[in-house]
Amino acid sequence: MFLFLFLIFVLVPVVELSVLIRVGEVLGTWTTIGLCLFTAVVGASLVRSQGLSTLMQVQQKLSRGESPGQEVIEGMMLAMAGIMLVIPGFVTDFIGLLLLTPFTRAPIARFILKRAQLRMVTSAKFNGMQGGFGSGSANGQSPFGRDPFDNHNGNTFEGDFERKQDDDRGVKGECQSNDEHSRKDD
Repeated sequence: MFLFLFLIFVLVPVVELSVLIRVGEVLGTWTTIGLCLFTAVVGASLVRSQGLSTLMQVQQKLSRGESPGQEVIEGMMLAMAGIMLVIPGFVTDFIGLLLLTPFTRAPIARFILKRAQLRMVTSAKFNGMQGGFGSGSANGQSPFGRDPFDNHNGNTFEGDFERKQDDDRGVKGECQSNDEHSRKDD
């Protein structure tokens, strides 16, 4: 994890600065700044349009009763693309464009989805779990401790409810336990 954070916070800015300096030497300072601003504005508008398209695909799949797994991953990739395109620099803009373009985004999303599904299956087999969500833990217990629907702990109240007319106090109903109800019937 330390290596990953090191790459993000130290190595990426160093690479971005070196590329910006080289491009600035070739094209000039104002042209380089203009290109950075242009990629941020165009990237943000493209992320918005692609995001709306992906949202529509999610809604269509949900209405058909299908799982929108790939579209959800593509939506997360679009969010990452937006972040990459807004960060000044040409390297992050290139990565953002790769995540933004549907031709490259769809295969990457399929790969991530298959990898996640494989990881879930192998994790479930490794932990001895059967089934999917809500199947409990490996020892048959609820994963949250006790079963909330287990009424064998003696805390269940049984009774009857009768609706009565309003009395002078404004009380509309009365609840009696089974013991009181059986005594009234006798």
